[in-house]
Amino acid sequence: MVTTSLDLNAQGKQQGFLQVPYSHNLGGWANVMVPMTIVARGKGPTVLVLGGNHGDEYQGQIAIMKLARELTPSQVKGRILLIPSLNLPAARAATRLSPVDGMNMNRAFPGQADGCVTSQLAHYLTTVLFPLSDVVIDIHSGGRSMEFVPCSTMHLVADRAQRRQMLDAMLAWNADFAFLYADIAGTGLLPVEAENQGKLVVTTEMGGGECVPAAVHRVTQTGLRNVLMHVGALTGRPLSRAQLGKPPTILTQALNREDYLLAPESGIFEISLDLGSKVRRGQTIGFIHNLERPDRAPEPLVSKSTGYLITMRAPCLTQQGDCVAVIAQHVSVKEVMA
Repeated sequence: MVTTSLDLNAQGKQQGFLQVPYSHNLGGWANVMVPMTIVARGKGPTVLVLGGNHGDEYQGQIAIMKLARELTPSQVKGRILLIPSLNLPAARAATRLSPVDGMNMNRAFPGQADGCVTSQLAHYLTTVLFPLSDVVIDIHSGGRSMEFVPCSTMHLVADRAQRRQMLDAMLAWNADFAFLYADIAGTGLLPVEAENQGKLVVTTEMGGGECVPAAVHRVTQTGLRNVLMHVGALTGRPLSRAQLGKPPTILTQALNREDYLLAPESGIFEISLDLGSKVRRGQTIGFIHNLERPDRAPEPLVSKSTGYLITMRAPCLTQQGDCVAVIAQHVSVKEVMA
């Protein structure tokens, strides 16, 4: 059901749309039109770069829009497909989920050709864009719900060769932290579908919240370009952190459910450590204050592992069961590959 006027195999630079049928109360023959730019020249890898998987995560959307405007075919080796705002209705509404169908794009894969808007887009990526691609880059942040130490991320895939390629590309982002994560909140993730198709997949968590510091925009934008050079799709030589005069990336992982701290009750969340801080097992990392019983001592949140505070909840007002913090353990490249 998804259509496009773009020629996915043409050389040069094209700007167009993915068009998804969508009927609403004031539009019987309407479409959701998702902007896409293609820049192609000669032989080389095909890289699909995605932002706005969740609509309230704007760091990647800005980075990809800027890249789409700036790239010329002479800078490309192969083909780069750029979709700044994959979940366009959610981006317009500043929401995590799509307002047209209530779906989470990152839980919609592999999708359905005759499903709702989000499901149709997921199906198009699964059956058309992923098979075309060698590399899939999916740029996330914490959105309005979480605040991350800006980090590049990946799953721990079973195939060792694929894992090594993903690890090297993740580190090429040159963020201070890299983060291997587990899925504790459902299935149907975009990166998992691409991984299952054997693609080199790189994801990120570039900060969060609605106020994005300039430093976070810088690491998002320079990291994206460096990874594109690393995989051979963009002309130029990628730089390492050592060449930039920076210490090695801190490689971390949170693969167990106990690494993800959930609020035991509702209330106002207070974090007591700075993001990126080292945390000891048994250390209190924050408190939940009870709105109805301010005379009662707040509920402490205690870390169940030793590592780094990689993310925390952004809104202070918290419901029981919300993730309020993640503690990620320091690991070596050797341990990741083992």
